[in-house]
Amino acid sequence: MPKTPDTAVTGADPARWKALVFIALAQLMVVLDATIVNIALPSAQQDLGISDANRQWVITAYALAFGGLLLFGGRIADLWGRKRTFVVGLVGFAAASALGGAATGEAMMLGARALQGVFGALLAPAALSLLAVTFTDAKERAKAFGIYGAIAGGGGAVGLILGGFLTEYLDWRWTFYVNIPFAVVAALGAYFVIREPAGGRNRSPLDIPGVFLSTLGLVALVYGFTRAETEGWGDTGTIGLFVGSAVLLAAFVATEAFVKHPLLPLRVLTDRNRGGIYLSLGLAVIAMFGLFLFLTYYLQVVKGYSPVMTGFAFLPMITGMIVGSTQIGTRLMTRVPARLLMAPGFLTAGAGMLLLTQLEVDTSYAGLILPAQLLLGLGMGTAFMPAMSLATLGVDPKDAGVASAMVNTSQQVGGAIGTALLNTIAASATTAYLTDHAAGATTPAAQKLVQLQGMVEGYTAAIWWAVGILVVSAGIAFALINAGKPGPGAVAGSGAGTGADDEVRIPVVAH
Repeated sequence: MPKTPDTAVTGADPARWKALVFIALAQLMVVLDATIVNIALPSAQQDLGISDANRQWVITAYALAFGGLLLFGGRIADLWGRKRTFVVGLVGFAAASALGGAATGEAMMLGARALQGVFGALLAPAALSLLAVTFTDAKERAKAFGIYGAIAGGGGAVGLILGGFLTEYLDWRWTFYVNIPFAVVAALGAYFVIREPAGGRNRSPLDIPGVFLSTLGLVALVYGFTRAETEGWGDTGTIGLFVGSAVLLAAFVATEAFVKHPLLPLRVLTDRNRGGIYLSLGLAVIAMFGLFLFLTYYLQVVKGYSPVMTGFAFLPMITGMIVGSTQIGTRLMTRVPARLLMAPGFLTAGAGMLLLTQLEVDTSYAGLILPAQLLLGLGMGTAFMPAMSLATLGVDPKDAGVASAMVNTSQQVGGAIGTALLNTIAASATTAYLTDHAAGATTPAAQKLVQLQGMVEGYTAAIWWAVGILVVSAGIAFALINAGKPGPGAVAGSGAGTGADDEVRIPVVAH
């Protein structure tokens, strides 16, 4: 694009805005995949003869591979080079998607989903770290991360729409095949357009004990929450997984403190701002996953919406996220400290979630659900944008991949916790409601109404918890994140932490 006073940056890659298109396309593909398969799962289960007991593994196989290998994927990006890792991740993800679409049985489907997770764990941190080292000017970085943040936040809802269309009008297999053109275009574009800054690789030997401990610890943690959803929190296996995860992750932290070339340098975690980002973002994702889960069931089961109608019903939230990220977050990020965007953003999202606690069986979509989604989208878009940018701000270029992986890890673990925790709360509230009211329902119509009211009672009980979680996220963001507004110069590279009222002025990474 032509250089203007706003975009002309000395020493910057002239193809950086073209590169953003392909990075964003890859991110969209990964985020879409998180929800698009959910819509297709009932049809795929029937076609492939997957049992009810095993159907959760279509989701869990992906989550375990993706969540467990993210730190390893981020370190591979630092070691191999982010561009190479990005392209390999795209090609592998496309091949795994083709395998899933062509699946002839349960084993082939579960294997394809696990492979998608493996290559997604390479792709996601490479994409974010490429963005971090490509956009070095404060204003340009704000615009680039605004677009990336909107995709990261709203892509899941887009997946619901696309998944509904493909499943209803074509075939569930297209929810896998649709990834292939995304991946091919992004890989070709990355190969020919993206230029990685010089001197950004970390060629230190791979920390094998760290890889082993972090992967097993994260897999145990994600699977623990997944198992809790089906087997209960008091189940011996669930408790064992949580204890094992705690031991493995504690051993991982101890190992990283002493090894010469750690997989995850503790300086990435102990930075006050990045620690605040990882924690507040992970908690916010817990609330967001609860919304997707309960609102999808509410619209389809209680209101009787089709999959396509359900997808379109999420459009106000997508619109809010785009506006919040690209208009509010982008415009204000270079003018106010990040915490004054993130904390109000989470509180605005919490206000939208608060509206949804008023759901009833006959609630008006236009009167309550639509404005609630707009608030949620605006709040999350405004908060996600500076979070994505600040999570890699001031990181040594050699650590950019693993710092980016921590963003994805906090989101992945947050999603696993959100699905299990809020689903358990909802199920308990529904059971309690039915126990209290079932005796009074003596006709089939009354019994059906009580069932629906019980479901809604469960959803609203869980949504109240989501409201509280978002308030805690806002508090953490306000208390821990003290980076000031970026100065007019460059922001990528290495730098020291800043005070709440200081400007972040960090040298440009050499191209």
